[in-house]
Amino acid sequence: MRMSGGMRPMSADGEVLLVMSSLPDQAVAQQLAHTLIERRLAACVSVLAPCMSVYRWRGAVEKAAEVPVLIKTTAGRYAELELVLRALHPYELPEIIAVPVVRGLPGYLDWVAGETAPPGISFPSPSSSS
Repeated sequence: MRMSGGMRPMSADGEVLLVMSSLPDQAVAQQLAHTLIERRLAACVSVLAPCMSVYRWRGAVEKAAEVPVLIKTTAGRYAELELVLRALHPYELPEIIAVPVVRGLPGYLDWVAGETAPPGISFPSPSSSS
């Protein structure tokens, strides 16, 4: 069942999330991206261009060049994704922020759910119609 505007009812586990993080360089970001995709914890990881982050850390204002990543996953895969991200992330306190996707192209949302589904669980194939 589809709802207008790309909204669709789904279970809590199938809710699509956009997870944001920042890493120290392109090599670390790309390796993390490949690991998350290979383990089916993310359908897509967008490794963005480097940026300058300014932040307060332990009482001092710091700045650092970082590489942001946008990770597309589902709520059902989030806990394992967070564990892997924390284990592989070189920072003492990594940025890991998950935002629910409340609207989106239905076929794309189905694709994210399908690509992150554990083996043996199937989701509808992405379609161009709603």
